[in-house]
Amino acid sequence: MFWAVLGCLLVAIVLWEAFETIVLPRRVTRRFRLTRGFYRATWRPWRWLALRVRKRRRRDALLSIYGPLSLIFLLIFWAVGLLFGFALLQYGFGSQLKGEAYGRGLWTDLYLSGTTLFTLGLGDVVPVTTAGRALVVLEASFGFGFFALVIGYLPVLYQSFSRREVNISLLDARAGSPPTAAELLRRHAQDNSLSDLRELLYEWERWAADLLESAISYPVLCYFRSQHDNQSWLGALTTILDTCSLTMVGIDGMCARQAQLTFAMARHAVVDLAQVFSTTPKVSEKVRLPPNELVRLRGFLANAGLSLHASAKADQRLAELRSMYEPYVFALSDFLALPVPEWIAHEDVIDNWKTSAWGRISGSTATAATRTDDHF
Repeated sequence: MFWAVLGCLLVAIVLWEAFETIVLPRRVTRRFRLTRGFYRATWRPWRWLALRVRKRRRRDALLSIYGPLSLIFLLIFWAVGLLFGFALLQYGFGSQLKGEAYGRGLWTDLYLSGTTLFTLGLGDVVPVTTAGRALVVLEASFGFGFFALVIGYLPVLYQSFSRREVNISLLDARAGSPPTAAELLRRHAQDNSLSDLRELLYEWERWAADLLESAISYPVLCYFRSQHDNQSWLGALTTILDTCSLTMVGIDGMCARQAQLTFAMARHAVVDLAQVFSTTPKVSEKVRLPPNELVRLRGFLANAGLSLHASAKADQRLAELRSMYEPYVFALSDFLALPVPEWIAHEDVIDNWKTSAWGRISGSTATAATRTDDHF
């Protein structure tokens, strides 16, 4: 009876884990979870191994494999749990099976459980008791329902991923590759389209809300990386938070109210996602915007025709706003191995839309595209 109880417990845990991961649209806060344990046991070694790779592109390619691959192995993990659970149930009820060529024992119960769960229906091993037959019917129904749920789960997951990536791709021409707040503001000022920035921030307020809801329902999406190695959902989210912070501190002619709304939603997203992965907020050893860099930022914006308020009060306000999200961004960046964007883009950075496998656009000529293979 001990083995039957153990099998029943294992089946219940796996089914509940699948329900919470796939069906339940909210964050699960209890400590013990097989799914959370699975990701903790697999992500950290994978991340450690990937960060040992010196070349950035190879490292990013290795990290990008984890998300989809972990999803496949998670489904296998659940299926194996169900298989062993029902095998232990049969074993606990005495393994009353018909199939003399195989004999009796746990291995035969595992074989019966496997052919039943995957609905093979071979019939070479069958139970002879009422309880055994009931377990076979129950396992077959659970197996059919489990795989139907998985098939329905994958399209929803990839639709959420595609929806997330659309705005990240659109940010390329608006804020550079990788995106930065200074470049986003400069390009809008240069095109005399500061009025369009309000609509852009409104769209990103909605994007941050969608990111929060989809990532809470499906945390595995956070491991899915963008198509380009210089783009990421965390980088885009940080760029928008930076832009909102500068706007709220004070830039003449900017939409401060919409910036406040977008900042609130984006900050909500980054804080809740840090809680999802249990990443403690941290202060980076490298100051992201030191005083000399802030002076350079003001000069950069001034050259674009934008005046960022310069006073001790404005500097303090900017520091307060940054302290509300940067510690969470640094924690997520360290945990997920996603780089945090700068405030000002480097001069030699080329937008992704200007590059191709054959070269990059430079005036009327095409030159070979070069990208530094630096360390993360």
